[in-house]
Amino acid sequence: MLTKLTSNPILKEILEWTEAVLIALVLVILIRGFIFENTKVLGHSMEPTLHHNNAIIVNKFIYKFTKPKQGDIIVFPYKQDPTKDYIKRVLGLPGDTVNIKNHIVYINDLPLDESYKLETMAELGDITFPFVVPQGTYFVMGDNRNNSSDSRYRDVGTIKKSDIIGKAVLRVWPLNQLGLIK
Repeated sequence: MLTKLTSNPILKEILEWTEAVLIALVLVILIRGFIFENTKVLGHSMEPTLHHNNAIIVNKFIYKFTKPKQGDIIVFPYKQDPTKDYIKRVLGLPGDTVNIKNHIVYINDLPLDESYKLETMAELGDITFPFVVPQGTYFVMGDNRNNSSDSRYRDVGTIKKSDIIGKAVLRVWPLNQLGLIK
């Protein structure tokens, strides 16, 4: 029966196109599920690095092979509402001591060079400093410190490696800002 169908050139063409479309769909599902994901930045907490409504690509597999590094911008679910994803910059690694003195962030008694931040930080949050980052977790903050809910607040806290969705790697929208995220 299949031989009769494939002898018809129109049906053969339809079967080939159907096969190609199905293969493409399976690849998209696998890539989106395990390798890359697109998401949209909602809010202003990462300005000036990322802006409200920027579309970004998240590398979902990188942390299967490596650990987050200081300065990485990560995506993770908000603990109080896991349907919402947060995007923040990793500042403190497991075991690091984070301190904020005179509006400056210190990691292990060394001031961070934060050329990416928007403005001087006014809010210290509701945790006590100095703060030791628990093992297996990461201390994160938004670049727009005065408009960011981050690890300075108990409702966000530190982020477990297992909760990290991935690393923000590429801005794809708006097109005039297309490029790697630093």
